[in-house]
Amino acid sequence: MNHIPAIKAVMTAFPYSIDISAPVSEALAYMDEHDMRPLPVTRNDKLVGMLTQRDIKLFLALAAMDRDLDSISVSEIHMDDPYIVDLETRLDIVLLEMVDRHTGSVLVTRHGRLAGVFTTTDACRSFAEHLREQFSPPGGDEAA
Repeated sequence: MNHIPAIKAVMTAFPYSIDISAPVSEALAYMDEHDMRPLPVTRNDKLVGMLTQRDIKLFLALAAMDRDLDSISVSEIHMDDPYIVDLETRLDIVLLEMVDRHTGSVLVTRHGRLAGVFTTTDACRSFAEHLREQFSPPGGDEAA
């Protein structure tokens, strides 16, 4: 029987995170090194928010200052109310809520602790795989 999967089936598991007191320069280095857009933010290993490259760029543009990235803390920029779901939450519920919130990423928890991240990239990948399963020609990828 087909059923709607939980978010845990399509999320990126065990994401990196950054401490809220870290400098923005360190956050950008993490994002670059691990090719991440959303970066979960923690305090004493407890999830407290999320930081994106867009947040950083917007902060720097609006602040119109020449501060060194080492002097700006993640705490000054991070989003402290991101969309957070439990890893057992159904995927359709998460997707519709992402649309309603106009957000491109979700933090996924297990018993309140960070377990994964789900982004629009994960959604597109999952949907493409679903389409291939549903509509691939019988017998493989042979040309007609």
